Amino acid sequence: MRNRPRSPLLAPFEVRSFRFQFPADLLTSWAIEMEILILGWYILVETGSVLLLTLYGALQYLGTLIAPVFGLAGDRFGHRNVLCAMRSVYACLASVLAALALLHAVNPVVVFCIATVSGLIRPSDLAMRNALVAETMPGYRLMAAMGVARTTSDSARVVGSLAGAALFALLGMGWAYLVVSSCYAAGFCLTLGVGAARTVGDRLARLSLWRDLREGMRYIADSPQSLAAMWLAFLVNMTAFPMTHGLLPYVARDIYHMNQAGLGTLVASFAAGALIGSVVVSMTGRSLRPARMMMIFAMAWYALVLAFVWMPSPGLGRVMLVAAGFAQSLSMVPMAVMLLHSAGTKFRGRVMGVRMLAIYGLPIGLLGAGWLIERIGFVSMATSYCVFGLLATVWIGLRWYGALWPKDAPANAR
Repeated sequence: MRNRPRSPLLAPFEVRSFRFQFPADLLTSWAIEMEILILGWYILVETGSVLLLTLYGALQYLGTLIAPVFGLAGDRFGHRNVLCAMRSVYACLASVLAALALLHAVNPVVVFCIATVSGLIRPSDLAMRNALVAETMPGYRLMAAMGVARTTSDSARVVGSLAGAALFALLGMGWAYLVVSSCYAAGFCLTLGVGAARTVGDRLARLSLWRDLREGMRYIADSPQSLAAMWLAFLVNMTAFPMTHGLLPYVARDIYHMNQAGLGTLVASFAAGALIGSVVVSMTGRSLRPARMMMIFAMAWYALVLAFVWMPSPGLGRVMLVAAGFAQSLSMVPMAVMLLHSAGTKFRGRVMGVRMLAIYGLPIGLLGAGWLIERIGFVSMATSYCVFGLLATVWIGLRWYGALWPKDAPANAR
């Protein structure tokens, strides 16, 4: 029998499909982060409105409402095929925006229109990635593989944010967007090399769309650990993620009085902590109890975000963002593994699609935050969000205690 590699970080790369998927996801994630930072800063500078900034952020997650449909399409037609189609659209939209920017024909209306189209598709990208990893990876390597896969998005927030800010400042929007579209195109080409087993596609193809969706929703409703995870996912997206996904341009400009480069360092700080957390999960994955980790570090995440919003200087703020990012990974990666393990092959795509539906909490939280900031200020808004989120997380832990806390519960299987 073949010996296992010494490092859990390298074990997933023994699977040929993962050797294609990792760089494909990495390039796509870099492009997404560069795009979000470039357009977020553009909207804030051109309009001067934090409300429009939060509206732009909310549009990035418009497609969460139809994420279960993408999950079902992945179950039917193959997650790799659906992911390729999605990434070809990203590349086309970025190319259009690059051309408009080079011709000096871009304006906020155009940005909002393109953000609306991409926002219908992009939220399902992570669900398709996770489902592909689960399809191609042996079960005993899933936690390590998910941790390694998560580093693609975490590192992108470091590299993508800094690179996006630097390219925008040095070269202007048009040339920066050429880099973005090139990364999308390369990610699409690499995704073509990903391979995944098809085990239930033929049977699913004979079922109706609504019957499939109802079946997946019924499974989640009857699975206590999955239901608890969905509520927690919605909660953190609504009350924790807005502070680090959408509002950082406001914090950089209006709280810390920083430029694009300063914004890039704030985004990179949170991402660096998340990257470290993902590596820790990869190295120690088989010893972790997913449900317990998910709950404990969700509470730590709220506490650290609360500390961040009260930091008086950018330096201390960056330290808190690193710590918050670390806690976020140690909560969200075990959540994804727990959901994939319990869903099995039959419901994997649909469960992850519904998991993406929980991201709809983020645009709700962003729009609410924009409205509150103009009335009570950023610190008061963020404090209320964090306190509410922390109390609600405790309630979720108590409500589903029997499914989440016992060591021998299926949700804590190693």
